[in-house]
Amino acid sequence: MSFPVITIDGPTASGKGTVAHKVADLLGFHYLDSGALYRLTALAVLRREIALSDEHAIAKQAEHLVCSFKGSEVFLAHENVSLAIRAEEVGVMASKIAALPTVRQALFALQLSFRRTPGLVADGRDMGTVIFPHANLKVFLTASVEARSQRRYKQLIEKGIPANIDDLRKDLAARDERDTQRSIAPLKPAADAHLLDTSDMSVEDAVQQVMRWWAACR
Repeated sequence: MSFPVITIDGPTASGKGTVAHKVADLLGFHYLDSGALYRLTALAVLRREIALSDEHAIAKQAEHLVCSFKGSEVFLAHENVSLAIRAEEVGVMASKIAALPTVRQALFALQLSFRRTPGLVADGRDMGTVIFPHANLKVFLTASVEARSQRRYKQLIEKGIPANIDDLRKDLAARDERDTQRSIAPLKPAADAHLLDTSDMSVEDAVQQVMRWWAACR
């Protein structure tokens, strides 16, 4: 690649988004939250009341997605939907449509378009295996379902979004099953990825470990 790419993969609520965002800030790189693209598509699908069985219509929404990232804020066209896409209903729909081959194909080119100088930190479930297989550094974050459900619960409550810890735990386990078993781009670490279990690790410690790996591969 003509400029560096760091991929940070992992399951929902493993901390990959927070870590990726901080690493991008430290390096002055662009940031791609690929999961947000699926959440944006899911939000559009829910708003238009498109049935999950209508794969063609869902893929059209993904193909014509107009979005942008400004810091930690996410925009659908000109609307700030940073909170709206974090609703559990949107997350569940995003996980389901991510298993649709036509939707993944529709979003493929959009994700590649985020490759810009001076570099990119790409966060998502298949960044290192499918989208950027030749990335300079690949990291796969993981954490126990219990740790992840606690994190997600805290995030939602802090944002004023109602949540139930037991429901979150069940939902995360169901998403893991769906994401690891899907036939298209299943959730798994790339063969050359660095594995990092963040169950008992602070965000700062995780970021510093990624930065050490980055320094070692320069």
